Amino acid sequence: MALKKVLSIVLAGGEGNRLMPLTADRAKPAVPFAGGYRLIDFALSNLVNSGYLQIVVLTQYKSHSLDRHISETWRMSTQLGRYVASVPAQQRVGKSWFLGSANAIYQSLNLIHDANPDIVVVVGADHVYRMDFQQMVQQHVASGAKATVAAVRQPLNMANQFGVIEVDQNDPQKISAFVEKPAETQGLAADPTQFLASMGNYVFDADALVEALRIDAERLDTKHDMGGDIIPYFVSQGEAGVYDFTLNDIPGSTDRDRTYWRDVGTIDSFYDAHMDLISPVPVFNLYNSEWPIYTRQSISPPAKFVRGDNNTVGTALDSIVASGSVISGGIVEGSVLSNDVYVGTATRVQDSVLMDKVRVGAGAVIKRAIIDKNVNVPAGAAIGLDPDLDRARGFKVTESGITVLAKGQMVPEPEASELALAAEYRRSVPEAIKAATEKFPDIRDSAEQVTKIQASSVEV
Repeated sequence: MALKKVLSIVLAGGEGNRLMPLTADRAKPAVPFAGGYRLIDFALSNLVNSGYLQIVVLTQYKSHSLDRHISETWRMSTQLGRYVASVPAQQRVGKSWFLGSANAIYQSLNLIHDANPDIVVVVGADHVYRMDFQQMVQQHVASGAKATVAAVRQPLNMANQFGVIEVDQNDPQKISAFVEKPAETQGLAADPTQFLASMGNYVFDADALVEALRIDAERLDTKHDMGGDIIPYFVSQGEAGVYDFTLNDIPGSTDRDRTYWRDVGTIDSFYDAHMDLISPVPVFNLYNSEWPIYTRQSISPPAKFVRGDNNTVGTALDSIVASGSVISGGIVEGSVLSNDVYVGTATRVQDSVLMDKVRVGAGAVIKRAIIDKNVNVPAGAAIGLDPDLDRARGFKVTESGITVLAKGQMVPEPEASELALAAEYRRSVPEAIKAATEKFPDIRDSAEQVTKIQASSVEV
């Protein structure tokens, strides 16, 4: 099979309203993830690891931090024709901004004309996964399809969140129907509890994609969306194929994480994706050096765990702690800490995500929370323990009980009732320490000393 020239397009212009307030000041693909990454790093790393080194990123809303991240991180040799280029909306074909994902590419057709590719790979910028796109392109070319959609199995009750793919009974690589976010759908014959969902990743013959985009641009009954309009167009022409994500083979992957894919478009899914990272055998393994996830390297010093006031012990259990973080006499459990986080004396941070430069004062408690950058949590504060208290202070609380603080959001000094709430919670024994003492009785004395110190009174 002759090598095909491939151009990759990353769609990174969405507003990300469902991730508010994390997207109040940044585009969704620029939202920090997993301690030191941005969401877009997963799409870009997959493309680069696949050998596709001509990449354009289409941006639009609040793109400054995203553009800066791309320019500072994703540099390749232009002398060898390699690039990752951030391309904003430019109103090349009219006075409107991007009207949808398909319109974003239509308004940027000059990029396709300039690169003159045989194949165009189009991917979203806000999913967490590993994928070798070269394998998908190979199937696309061999099948003779004009468009191919990557598919992942999802629970039936999530059909209204995805594009739903139905395959031809006589040809499992051909799409017979494609419906964007239906109210309900039928399950797979092999597993009635699941359906095939579009991953938002597509492969096109370049000339066929350009023609489809031009037809879509002339229509009035369209939302100019890749999944809602362009793919159904190819299905109606009998030219749409499906690529089964379970067939994708990634070097260094395990049976546990090889088919991992998560859309992190909501606060709950964003939180759950972080919790997937921290088990001893993680559901998604960041430590696969054979298929690395690249990002901008922090210039922060190594993380440090030290004793705090009154000789309190700094400890992290089942957690990710990024460079520059200092745990000074606090306990961090089941959490992800980004760069330069400070956790003070006798604090408890449990099942939470703390982003860059969050500072947690002495005796504060944080539970099931996402705290964005540059937030100062006062000494003795309680976040995530009382939903009504959190809402009263202007924090977002999801239906599942996750408390979210925006970038730089002010946290008021705690009143007496809040100080008492935090003190009472500090007296409880961390679950990880409890489990360790049950499994290893010889460390019980040390564990009891840790919890005794943590429960001690602190000046706040």
